[in-house]
Amino acid sequence: MPTLDEIRKRRLEEMMQSQQQQAQEQAKVQQQIEIMENAVKQLLTKEALVRYGNLKSAHQEKALQLLLILFQAIQKGQIQSKIDDSTLKKVLEQLTPKPREFKIKRV
Repeated sequence: MPTLDEIRKRRLEEMMQSQQQQAQEQAKVQQQIEIMENAVKQLLTKEALVRYGNLKSAHQEKALQLLLILFQAIQKGQIQSKIDDSTLKKVLEQLTPKPREFKIKRV
């Protein structure tokens, strides 16, 4: 029967392996994001690149969504020319849900 120290040691090793796997997976995801970002940045105009940088600073999730959409469009061949600021704004508007309007009725 294993001793308490052996059980603790085994559990600690399992936790360390789990943390290493998570770190490796996170590094792979980060590398994939960098690859997508490099591909998309090549097709952004200066103004669009500035807007993307600001978005990335303020809203990382939304910037990642935008990046994914643009990267997929590039892969499908839907984008052949530079993406200007107004085009980037239109894509962002489509990502942002419209606020619901509430009407208050008096009874």
